[in-house]
Amino acid sequence: MTVASQPKRRAPGEAVWGYAFVLPAIGLFLVMGVYTIVYGFSLSFATWNGFQPHWIWVGLQNYADLLWASPRYAPRVHQAALNTFWVMLAVPVLTVVVSFPLAVLLNSVRRLRTLLRSVYFVPQVTAGIAVYFAWQYVLQPDGAVNALLGALGLGSLRQPQGFLGNPDTALPTLIVITVWSAVPVAMMLYLAGLQAVDPALTEAAQIDGAGPWRVTRDIVWPLVRPITAIVVLLSLRDSLQGFQTFLIMTNGGPGNHTNVLGLETYRLAFLSQLDPTLGLSSALGWMLFVAALVLAAVNLRVMRRAT
Repeated sequence: MTVASQPKRRAPGEAVWGYAFVLPAIGLFLVMGVYTIVYGFSLSFATWNGFQPHWIWVGLQNYADLLWASPRYAPRVHQAALNTFWVMLAVPVLTVVVSFPLAVLLNSVRRLRTLLRSVYFVPQVTAGIAVYFAWQYVLQPDGAVNALLGALGLGSLRQPQGFLGNPDTALPTLIVITVWSAVPVAMMLYLAGLQAVDPALTEAAQIDGAGPWRVTRDIVWPLVRPITAIVVLLSLRDSLQGFQTFLIMTNGGPGNHTNVLGLETYRLAFLSQLDPTLGLSSALGWMLFVAALVLAAVNLRVMRRAT
């Protein structure tokens, strides 16, 4: 072996400096990541209200209480699970149905393309709390939506108690708002995928006589199917674990008609301070985590088979 081909030996001081720079990040991860995960998992097997000096270990009782054993908590969890199911079913489908045609439209326009992209991306960059309060305002009994319906002569669709106060319309209304906030990211993902499609493929199909609908259905849509998997997965994650919209706009009401599992986890942790429900909240959080992993695995397997 020649001298030129011999590997360069690093000085011991370089490794020391490397470890010195990496150790703070590792320590922060161990404290804020591993420790909190282990702590939260241990708490799911105990009862604690956050003020007592010691936990009371109950084993799997928290999980049993949430699923069937407790007449106080199990019905709330069942109702929240049903609401979450409808959200998880509707939000991904509606997000894809709205965002993909919108991306195709934006990809085809030539004038004002940048302006239109910015306008459609506004819901994503706007402060969430301000937007949710604005939605509350326009959905009130005397809000802009009821005023518009009245002006159009659609009095039968107006809600005297507001769209968020009617048990029949509260959850569908929140689903629409969730889709509205999810469309910008999904649209940008689809738009990036559309711009990566080889124009020669669509031009060849058009030369063979395929119309815009046929080209989109048979050529463009299969090529952006992996992006659809990402959009569906993100929507499922937000539907399963997200709760900010429901907390700010309805806090689970009227009754429990808009209570979802993520919101129920928050309420058990922070809105029942006099009761030892932190363990219940941790147990429900871990069940949501496992459900999210299962959904991600199923979604990945289905999309692999489809492609």
